[in-house]
Amino acid sequence: MNGVKISVVDEGGAAVGDDTTDAKGEWAIPVPKAGTYKVTLDQKTLPQGVALKFKDRATLTVQVYEGNQRNVLFAIAAGGGGGQGDAQTTAPPSESAQYWTRVAQLGFEGLSLGLVIALGAVGLSLIFGTTGLTNFAHGELLTLGAFAAFVFNTAMGLHLLIAAPLAVAVAAVFGYAQDRWFWGILRRRKTGIISMMIVSIGLAMFLRYTLLFFFGGQGRSYGQYVAQQGMQIGPISATPKSLVAMAIEIAVLILIGLALLYTRIGKATRAVADNPALAASSGINVDRVVRIVWAAGTATAALAGILLGTTQNLGYQMGLQVLLLMFAGVTLGGLGTAFGALVGSLIVGVFIQVSTLWIPPEMKTVGALVVLIIVLLIRPQGILGRRERIG
Repeated sequence: MNGVKISVVDEGGAAVGDDTTDAKGEWAIPVPKAGTYKVTLDQKTLPQGVALKFKDRATLTVQVYEGNQRNVLFAIAAGGGGGQGDAQTTAPPSESAQYWTRVAQLGFEGLSLGLVIALGAVGLSLIFGTTGLTNFAHGELLTLGAFAAFVFNTAMGLHLLIAAPLAVAVAAVFGYAQDRWFWGILRRRKTGIISMMIVSIGLAMFLRYTLLFFFGGQGRSYGQYVAQQGMQIGPISATPKSLVAMAIEIAVLILIGLALLYTRIGKATRAVADNPALAASSGINVDRVVRIVWAAGTATAALAGILLGTTQNLGYQMGLQVLLLMFAGVTLGGLGTAFGALVGSLIVGVFIQVSTLWIPPEMKTVGALVVLIIVLLIRPQGILGRRERIG
């Protein structure tokens, strides 16, 4: 969409700059320093037959961090007379219709976010269930998967459809090796869970700033599927890539659920999560099961990072930004249960997006954590977790 004017002002209302979109609808305005800025789309410059989907979202407030690039997206839809002053031939929708359209759109976006969170949270939950480790480096596994696909895609020239499976395979090998030569050694040395959790925080910082060193702080994007025209499905606007990503996420989550229920390794995983000592005494190779869980958990986290990278720019902090939401989903659903992580993540994702109807977008994550606290006060074991007797 060419020729749409975008302007930016700082917190004090001082003009920072403006730009017009190119043929792909892309624009860029440099800002002098980190801070909060207001980005405004001039609705008069929209082409004929196109209008903002939500009339009250012509100005968006965004936080820009030092060395980072921030994406700002305006939802548009067919309708209106554009910027040429043409009279509308149809009556504008009522406020009630606009409200429910926005609810549907935000619910769809929440479901999409929830599926990404669930894909990462399932591995986090299984690792906790089989080892007792709260892995604070799990968010960086999403980032590693996204950047591995980026290297295959841009540096090696492979199409993203080929680069993504290769990155997932590399992530699986990395996850297996991580337990074989790192976490497994700490377990054999009887390292305490608290100590291992602190080690995971250090590992997360090491991986995060290693990525910053090699790739820099600016946003990156894949060579394909960067910009797509939205499709209107009833009241919902969605891009083809978002629908495909959701289909992949649903398919992978179903396969994980079936594997846990009906395969030998799945049953062994559930046995180890339930009681490692009893599982070992009944002939299950606990170390082998844990390494497979690490490989599968890292692979699914990498896939989540790749799919997340198709909807936003890649950045060295992208996994960190999702980590808290994964913990919220796992805790809400029930620690150590893959199905609980799925349910909890979907609830968190939908609530985060829909809550922007009533609270500022900047506070949407806080709202999700408030709901988490309330649920845990009522049901400490989470939605699908089991009560445990201590002592």
